[in-house]
Amino acid sequence: MITAAENVARMFDRIADALEMRSMCSDKLKGEPGFRVNAYRRAARVLREQTDELARLDADGRLRELPGIGAALAAKVREYLATGRMKKYDEAVADLPDELFRLLDLPGLGPKTLKLFHERLGVSDLAGLKAALEDPAVADLPGMGPDRITNLKRSVRLREMAGERMLLNEARELVERAVGHLCPLVAPDAVTPAGSYRRGRETVGDIDILVASDDPEVNLAQAAWGAALQYFTGSEDHNVRLRGIARRLGLKVSEYGVFRGEERIAGRTEEEVYAAVGLPCFPPELRENTGEFEAAEAGSLPELVRLEDIKADLHIHTNRSDGSAPLEAMMKGCRARGYTHAAVADHSVSAHYAGGLDRDRLLRHCDAVDEWNAKKRRPWLLKASEVDITRSGALDFPDDVLARLDLVVASVHQGFRHNVTERICAALAHPLVHIIGHPSGRIIGKRDGYAVDLDRVIECAARHRRILEINAFYGRLDLSDTWARKAREAGVRIAVNTDAHAIEDLDWMRYGLLTARRAWLEKKDVINTLSRTALLKLLRSMRD
Repeated sequence: MITAAENVARMFDRIADALEMRSMCSDKLKGEPGFRVNAYRRAARVLREQTDELARLDADGRLRELPGIGAALAAKVREYLATGRMKKYDEAVADLPDELFRLLDLPGLGPKTLKLFHERLGVSDLAGLKAALEDPAVADLPGMGPDRITNLKRSVRLREMAGERMLLNEARELVERAVGHLCPLVAPDAVTPAGSYRRGRETVGDIDILVASDDPEVNLAQAAWGAALQYFTGSEDHNVRLRGIARRLGLKVSEYGVFRGEERIAGRTEEEVYAAVGLPCFPPELRENTGEFEAAEAGSLPELVRLEDIKADLHIHTNRSDGSAPLEAMMKGCRARGYTHAAVADHSVSAHYAGGLDRDRLLRHCDAVDEWNAKKRRPWLLKASEVDITRSGALDFPDDVLARLDLVVASVHQGFRHNVTERICAALAHPLVHIIGHPSGRIIGKRDGYAVDLDRVIECAARHRRILEINAFYGRLDLSDTWARKAREAGVRIAVNTDAHAIEDLDWMRYGLLTARRAWLEKKDVINTLSRTALLKLLRSMRD
């Protein structure tokens, strides 16, 4: 929920933007003195720090006590509280397109540069800026060297992706690039990502990075580092709930610390911030106000699964079907990641477009796995296949072939609108199936997924003691955290698999684990954490 203080702060910032833009974008309109612009910006910062309701501050006579809130600005705040509007704001933004405002937020595009683009190249929106950056004439503008143009093009692309929201891998690339640039400038432990990226959301809108500097002019004091990290990690719903708990204890929580009156009593670490209000330090992935506070009160917060708990990847492809690397190369990648066992689950015959294995090729693969294990090569291999669930609901191989396998991953790859729920439930009831691969079939931002009733799928999986997969490919993350949590609550165990088709794809496990953690999964909920012996025992028991 956006508070009145946050709304007014946004309006004050927009007024300041408008005053600057009018002064540079029109010959007829003169800008107001710089001190007025700075006054609005300072007031906006002060209001964003407030946890008390604006109406209460005004009623208690404390509004004018806030730094930078003089009589004129206080009157504007009261106008907003009374009417929901602000005359000065309406006047300031009149006839200025929203896109022009938004351009000022682009990294590397300040007022002077925007004035040049506006006056000389007619830029007034993002599309115009993008086109202008491809115009050779842009190189004639003062200060527009090749590096500056490249950086502005990158800023435009970031804005486009922000509108679309980025997948986790795109966000990770940007975060690592930014942190790499910042780390040489500050202490190594003084740069950390925050926001939805740190919470492991499947898509990311904004990149938030917290940085501490040695410069006393801008330094985020060590005493407030934990409070700032907690605040900027979010989510907003989690932080609002936390501030409410603090208020009931007579405390105030902000990005500057936990305060009792004017005394800061906590803020150096996130653990210190939460402890000050009687709470454990929630893992970032749980900070969504979806039950974490109630679980903390009941003493039932989960101990979330970790990457170091993972002993195996159980859905890997090689060049025997549509992978890019041979078995030995993929296993070398698994060894490098510390796995003790793994499962190569190449496609079955119906996936002809993916070089699916027919009966004879699959049996030869099983012989190759037996030979690998007989030589005590590592990781130890399970005989496996990703078996298509056909349009009729049957499996791609007969039972005598499936019985030869240690692990059967059954997946839908065709007929996405054709009785998918019934087909998956039939596979779950099959005595030789272990896992349902990518159960919803979604591709994030590109495909909604199958016409499938996941509540029924979870119920069937629970009834038949079958496993559902979190496919760790960043474009799938299927099951989503919401459905994976429902599966956990129904007693269904989860496999977190990469579906890797190349050696580097094995690193996708990190994305699947973020989804698993957001789903509140513990080590015991994820079969990839089992030893080889325990896993084989489980898989065999499912066929009893």
